[in-house]
Amino acid sequence: MAAQANHAANGAAGNGERPETGRDHVIIFPFMAKGHTLPLLHFAAALSVHHKSLHVTLLTTPANLAFSRSRLPDSVHLVEIPFPSLPPLPAGVESTDALPCPSLYPTFLRATALLREPFAQFMASLPSPPLVLVSDFFLGFTHGVAADAGVRRLVFHGMSCFAMAICKSLIVSSPAGVEHGGSPFHVSGMPEHVMITAEEIPSSIAKFTDLDDPVTRFLIDDVGLSDVRSWGILVNSFAAVDGDFVAPVESFYEAGARAWLVGPLFLAAGDTPERDEENDPEGCLAWLDERAGRPGSVVYVSFGTQAHVADEQLDELARGLVQSGHPFLWAVRSDTWSPPVDVGPEGRIVRGWVPQRSVLAHESVGGFVSHCGWNSMLESLAAGKPVLAWPMIAEQYLNAKHIVDLVGAGVRVDSGGEAVVGRVEVEEKIRKLMDSDGEAGQRMRARAAWARQATRSAVSDGGTSCAALQKLVEELQKRYDIVTKAE
Repeated sequence: MAAQANHAANGAAGNGERPETGRDHVIIFPFMAKGHTLPLLHFAAALSVHHKSLHVTLLTTPANLAFSRSRLPDSVHLVEIPFPSLPPLPAGVESTDALPCPSLYPTFLRATALLREPFAQFMASLPSPPLVLVSDFFLGFTHGVAADAGVRRLVFHGMSCFAMAICKSLIVSSPAGVEHGGSPFHVSGMPEHVMITAEEIPSSIAKFTDLDDPVTRFLIDDVGLSDVRSWGILVNSFAAVDGDFVAPVESFYEAGARAWLVGPLFLAAGDTPERDEENDPEGCLAWLDERAGRPGSVVYVSFGTQAHVADEQLDELARGLVQSGHPFLWAVRSDTWSPPVDVGPEGRIVRGWVPQRSVLAHESVGGFVSHCGWNSMLESLAAGKPVLAWPMIAEQYLNAKHIVDLVGAGVRVDSGGEAVVGRVEVEEKIRKLMDSDGEAGQRMRARAAWARQATRSAVSDGGTSCAALQKLVEELQKRYDIVTKAE
């Protein structure tokens, strides 16, 4: 492995010349889940495009190599390190979306912790310490390895400051008397107007006192202090929607650590959706083109790659969609489920890859039924499309509150998660989402249009995210010079 790491460090896994000094070298190490990996691929691209003096290296594993390579400019170097074997995790399963069953998730987390040795060998193979390491918070071991090498770590969570601050606050000081179905309560450290309910607390946070829970144990033992001791926090968000929550996040880190809002990263990378038939194997865009004469008429439905949706819920959703009377494009992950009703020519169910940002940007699409993963929320905001928020797992309930209640660009289902949402509510909420004439619909669309402009302003020259990325690079290089001079 040491030979492999040295070989990779000398440029065999990338293109162009390797950096002669660490001052210009950025190492990026994503967690192996699509929702965590994609933003860091975009961050790598943004650095490579806007800061051409930097040499960017992204670490990946064999089964994730093709996915990463296809989404990066040639100027970004890719270094492959082996993914550990840890039965009963099947060989070749190197990303959470490839897990054959959710019960293997704790095993997958433990396997990623075993990447410490090959990562340390890679770091030791470098001719000089890099400018910074950017790594996912799940990869807690990277902090210690980087610290031993005298390298600062920038930690990435994949969440907004809003969700991150609430999660950290609830871990530190969970409010007494919070019960399922109780009244909204204020979260310590957040602005006074921010109130949440017990149902909106992520399950991993609710279980944080259960030391027998394997995910809790991993978060405590393998993530733990490595997160809060990081030099800074990379945030895929922008000040117009998340600026009020920067200080609450920073308060949980060591003195001097800053949260750098540099998103939406896909826009910062200049990754504009294009018509590419190879990236649209299901013909989604051609189907939407056929409805271009009815702008804003189509409902787009997708629950991402992580959440499992029961067949009973898929049945109710299918019936509700048909009863709503609106055309719909629906990305379904299940290969075995069949709709219980005839969806007709105005209903399109696809099971393969969907170019989601291109779909959301299409003039025929008027609303997005979403699980509220943060990446999807940013894509919806950037497209200016309102959301029917249907959170299911993790911090998605907090993202739903953020977009619906604070930004004002959506409406929520009344239940979700493990509870089955009936066809009547599905129909009612889709009609509300797609009603462009009513007062509520007009208000949602106005806020969505505002968000679309705000995302573009943030990443444009002089925008808050563009300026933050520039300042981040300058601060890192300044501090690198101070350290090297001191040595």
